[in-house]
Amino acid sequence: MSEKNLSELAAEERVNADELMAEFDRESNTRHFEGLPLYLVKGLLALFVVMVLTMTLFVTPPEQVRRSLFIGYIILMGFILFPVRKKSPKIVNHVPWYDIVFAIVGFGCYLYYVINFEAIVNKAINISTLDMVIALIGILLLAEICRRVVGFPILVVAGAFIVYAFARGYSLKRIVHQLFFTTDGVLGTPLGVCATFIVLFIILGSFLEKTGIGAFFIDLANSVAGFASGGPAKVAVISSALEGMYSGSSVANTVGSGSVTIPVMKKTGYKPEFAAAVEAAASTGGQIMPPIMGAAAFLMAEMTNTPYATIAVSAILPAVLYFVGIFMMIHFEAKKLGLKGLPKESIPNFFKLFLRKGYLFLPIVVLVVLMSLGKTPAFSACYAILAAIVISFFSKETRMSPATFVEAVEGGAKNTIGVAVACAIAGIIVGIVTLTGLGQDLINVLMSVANNSKLFALFLTMIACIVLGMGVPTTANYVIMATITAPIVIKMGVPVLAAHMFVFYFGIVADITPPVALAAYAGAAIAKSNPLKTGINATRLAITAFIVPYIFALNPAMLFIDTTPLAVVQIILTSLIGIFAISAGMEGYMFTKMRWWEILPSIAGGLLLIEPNLVTDLIGLVLIALTLVVQILKKRKAAAPVTE
Repeated sequence: MSEKNLSELAAEERVNADELMAEFDRESNTRHFEGLPLYLVKGLLALFVVMVLTMTLFVTPPEQVRRSLFIGYIILMGFILFPVRKKSPKIVNHVPWYDIVFAIVGFGCYLYYVINFEAIVNKAINISTLDMVIALIGILLLAEICRRVVGFPILVVAGAFIVYAFARGYSLKRIVHQLFFTTDGVLGTPLGVCATFIVLFIILGSFLEKTGIGAFFIDLANSVAGFASGGPAKVAVISSALEGMYSGSSVANTVGSGSVTIPVMKKTGYKPEFAAAVEAAASTGGQIMPPIMGAAAFLMAEMTNTPYATIAVSAILPAVLYFVGIFMMIHFEAKKLGLKGLPKESIPNFFKLFLRKGYLFLPIVVLVVLMSLGKTPAFSACYAILAAIVISFFSKETRMSPATFVEAVEGGAKNTIGVAVACAIAGIIVGIVTLTGLGQDLINVLMSVANNSKLFALFLTMIACIVLGMGVPTTANYVIMATITAPIVIKMGVPVLAAHMFVFYFGIVADITPPVALAAYAGAAIAKSNPLKTGINATRLAITAFIVPYIFALNPAMLFIDTTPLAVVQIILTSLIGIFAISAGMEGYMFTKMRWWEILPSIAGGLLLIEPNLVTDLIGLVLIALTLVVQILKKRKAAAPVTE
């Protein structure tokens, strides 16, 4: 398989990929337009981007005005683009009359707030009946577009919180005022960050995609790891980690690179459920990879009052360990099955490839450099978008035509809808927690159940994060975790940033944890494998994601918090050794096949290295060393010539 063939395979699988995106990623399930209606829709989307850029770069309206215009326009676009049902008939140029009414009324509700902003602020809680009716309609239409674009899970969570507020005795008027007319509800911090920062990074991701950087990442990964044992699976891990730097969706990442890597993995000899699981686990890990981290990094900066650069740097080591863990398990699986790498002639030359297409990295470099110099995320993203446009002209293959430019703008606007709606609904959850003081009640209950055991309390928090994160997009997922569960972890004495990282990680792995494992199910559809088996395999492959958060919660040195270089080196070494041992134990193979009495001490030794304690580290190292010695002796015995 040549470099050219990889590109051809990507093109062949694209139709299938588009169908899968519509099936597993609601944001891709849009109506189809042709002719004049298509140009009108493109104009609507382009106008949204112009509005966002204008409010970011040239005009600074009050935050409530900015956020109201933003979410109002999102609702307008949502009802025009998304059908009432996932499997609605695909009729070209057809928007039902009721969706046109919903679009106009939804936009009108938020425009009403913009027009009457000062009067409503002066009223405080004494809103009129008209104010309350308009607010109710605005919230209900927001919920409906959320159902269409994002799905039911987040609505169920938000609905449960609203029911709780009523159960606590709060009136409809008080709840509606909190959720619609304050910055502690729909127009809260999550939507504010989305309207200011996240939208620009989504647009940047759309422009990067049009430069062909995704295909470049796959080819680059192939040049690095294609030759190794089980090469295609390792290619999937590297390319997904790279795509994760700008992708904001586990499902999109899985389908985007998986449509190329999964068929090749199957052809190499991996079982379908394992091939799909590799791509799903790696793509989900892309959400924790700096600099963008599924756009949650910007929310985290706002909610923890921590500079973005600090968060991005702190996230590097855990993300690297996550991918190292998957990489090791893939390696052991390949060795166990005796899989080889791809033929030498099919692997592109790294240096030639990088010299020819390495310039595609420049927008990401511009982004990182500017933010490291202290520039705002919005400023940095705008210049990175400009860099993406400029570098597209470096080659005839990547040159951005007017049509491609419009497609990038259109894609950025479309991709913003789901994230913005999810952030707005997440704001409802934050608003109810603020109104009722529910957070403190949850802290008291969990601490009582955990009986002041930090490890057990972390375990219970992990379960809560996985359950609450099922089927919820990355950004909204983080907001829910940060609001409900992060205060619990902080109460245990874990530093604020480490606590937020802990809940963020476990919210993210919900994408591969059955029963609602959307990334795993998308991979299974490509591989034609059993979805449940794929989800179980993906969870097993991502075992590092279930370990690393405990490490930095118990020892924040991994996040470079209050530490010394020596302590960082120590935790890196113990973590890598622990991940090596656990990966081998989970696969049942290290240098040769492992028996149960080798597997148990290998996994136990790796787990003991989690606890930042000299005694547990020494015991863990001894157990792993014994397993290593046994494995080496078995390997030598198997390799020794047979003598008569």
